[in-house]
Amino acid sequence: MSIGGVPSMPSPRGPRELESGHSLRSALLEDFKQNHKTRRYELKDIFDHVVEFSGDQHGSRFIQQKLETANSDEKERLFREIQPNAIQLMTDVFGNYVIQKFFEHGDQNQKKILGNKMKGRVLELSLQMYGCRVVQKALEHILNDQQASLVRELEKDVLRCVKDQNGNHVIQKAIERCSENDISFVFQAFTGQIQHLSVHTYGCRVIQRCLENCEEPTRKAILAELHDCMSTLIGDSFGNYVAQHVVEYGFPPDRQRVLELVLKGLEGYSKHKFASNVVEKCLTHSGETWKHDVIGVIVRNNNREGESMLLGLIRDNYGNYVIQKLLDLLSQQDFDHFIDVLQPELAKAKRTGCGKQVTAIEKRMQRPYDQSLLPNQAVFGSRTISQNTTPPPPPLTADQRSLQTSSVGSVNGDTLEGATSSRKGSVEHVVPTVFET
Repeated sequence: MSIGGVPSMPSPRGPRELESGHSLRSALLEDFKQNHKTRRYELKDIFDHVVEFSGDQHGSRFIQQKLETANSDEKERLFREIQPNAIQLMTDVFGNYVIQKFFEHGDQNQKKILGNKMKGRVLELSLQMYGCRVVQKALEHILNDQQASLVRELEKDVLRCVKDQNGNHVIQKAIERCSENDISFVFQAFTGQIQHLSVHTYGCRVIQRCLENCEEPTRKAILAELHDCMSTLIGDSFGNYVAQHVVEYGFPPDRQRVLELVLKGLEGYSKHKFASNVVEKCLTHSGETWKHDVIGVIVRNNNREGESMLLGLIRDNYGNYVIQKLLDLLSQQDFDHFIDVLQPELAKAKRTGCGKQVTAIEKRMQRPYDQSLLPNQAVFGSRTISQNTTPPPPPLTADQRSLQTSSVGSVNGDTLEGATSSRKGSVEHVVPTVFET
């Protein structure tokens, strides 16, 4: 059954068409769709049709734009129409954006009412494609006590949500925005499950958020489980992102343990599609001593065929990126010494048809860089090259933890939240945070 053109859950398709094929749109909406580019419409023009407009592609965009500058009377008039149909709109492909805008620009009472509408339905909404966005936006803007109350509804279904393509975003948002005391049940559910979650398509994102946001005792408990399976994580298609986060966000002893592990298996890791990302992350977040040790391992060792490890890395599809990263980050003294060893090996590689890899490495060698910018970045010629050539796994949201009632942030900004450079593929589930056509 449809309400004002917006169907009830669980089939959120908005005011599309009746089964007979006849349009559900009113004459006002039809007129708006035909003339909104040439005629100036105001919110007052759509009163009594707000729900219908919210469920339409162009109407939803119009309301979103107007809400940003609407006065309190206009917002209240809109809200009176939306409130009875809030749940249907939360799960509608276009209507969910209108609800999100009310969480951003509504007054505190309106936010509270919308939050109350969600009571008893948080799990259902969290697992739904559009509803999960609304839950996240609510967690950003409602008061702490209501925030805690809503999240508590997920207590018995934490792992289900973590492994769900929509629900994992809600758990991530809760970790970022909620007081750790209010979501202690989340971390209790993770106990003994850290390895399993770290190699899961969506679970790896949640573990990354924990390493970024949790307090020291919780992080240490998670890190303890991660170290037990670190060698597995480093080479896993999803686990490598968690391993990178241990290097970047772990405590110094945790980082050191990963550095030692990587150094012992440097050649194999450097030639591995996923593990090579971890090697690069280690280079980025290590001191000069460790980088010097890396050079020593690369220069001194040969493979079973008698080929130097350095030549093997130059030729390898992934290993050559490790060499490039190393050149980007070395101190001037180590850079000069490494070049002396590198040049004859590059000449050998050229003769065996590895021109592309050689050219990329030679560019790093030939461009003088400003050492004053290390360790953050090195400038080669006129181009600035970021120290981290492999982009970090895009987080689903860029927001930092906040317990405020109103703050601006993205919803499902899975920008996953697990992506690497284009050479190594990506694992990304992008969910738009603003209305897109």
